[in-house]
Amino acid sequence: MNFQVTGLGLDKMKLDSPQSFLDQEEVEEAEDGQLLEPEAWRTYVERRNALQEFLTSDLSPHVLKRHHARMELLKKCSYYIEILPKHLALGDQNPLVLPTTMFQLIDPWKFQRMKKVGAAQTKIQLLLLGDLLEQLDHGRSELDALLESPDPRPFLAGWGLVEQRLVDLSAVMDSFLAMMVPGRLHVKHRLVSDIGATKIPHIRLMLSTKMPVMFDRKESVAHQDWVSLRWFVTIQQAVPEQFELRYKLLDPRTQQECMQCGIIPVAACTFDIRNLLPNRAYKFTVKRAESYTLVYEPWRDSLTLHTRPGPPEGPASSWLGKLGPSLTAPSER
Repeated sequence: MNFQVTGLGLDKMKLDSPQSFLDQEEVEEAEDGQLLEPEAWRTYVERRNALQEFLTSDLSPHVLKRHHARMELLKKCSYYIEILPKHLALGDQNPLVLPTTMFQLIDPWKFQRMKKVGAAQTKIQLLLLGDLLEQLDHGRSELDALLESPDPRPFLAGWGLVEQRLVDLSAVMDSFLAMMVPGRLHVKHRLVSDIGATKIPHIRLMLSTKMPVMFDRKESVAHQDWVSLRWFVTIQQAVPEQFELRYKLLDPRTQQECMQCGIIPVAACTFDIRNLLPNRAYKFTVKRAESYTLVYEPWRDSLTLHTRPGPPEGPASSWLGKLGPSLTAPSER
């Protein structure tokens, strides 16, 4: 998006189009009120329409709402370091070195340092995105207030500042869109230790993003003494992913009830947990399993479910709470 203002910023607009002017009755009313001379009024209408066009296209409420939604999604994403080969060494006829092979050549301590750099870069990038989006919201409010002013004379007198504001907001939008995509990590030191005669591969590090893991709140259901959990990722990875499911009983009443918790590795997007306590609340969280290349994961989805009440308390049900939860494979329902 490049909003360039030349002169009045109207060189591409058809000034004789109906949209370029207010209704004739409004023009006559303004002239009768002697707010402006006809020529000055015409200039005011042209410039006002240029501003309205900018606010209804490049900086419309719909566009800002969409950017806010994308920003919230980025805050929930997971960020990873991706290792890619730059190019082959001169005279090397071997195929490209695969990332898995590169990990064997990279100094582990230096890579851990690089992960900290990646986490810091990601946090800074998210903060900058939030600041840029706030500037766009504030700029939109400022220009809206200018349009709502009943007196056109301050608008005309300050048009030079308005032009500059449009250019500035366009630059802010360009920066925001460019920063939405994680970029390259700048390596100050060699990650590959000296390995003698072996040719050192040229590598580059990139930050990559994975969409958040989220519970399916319609399909995740609590029964009397078990729950059926479902989750999903907006964009599925080509390779099956591993997940980590956590659960715990909320407000345990006894030491034994404190054992109603656990961490479960899962290789699917569905899982059942049995032998829970009836009529109690449990909290569940899900995320991707830990990865060597993970640098930043600020968010994980959580879900609270309440199991259904059981039969009246009696001798036959005294075993409840004595058995730990049973972990089962996904059920066919």
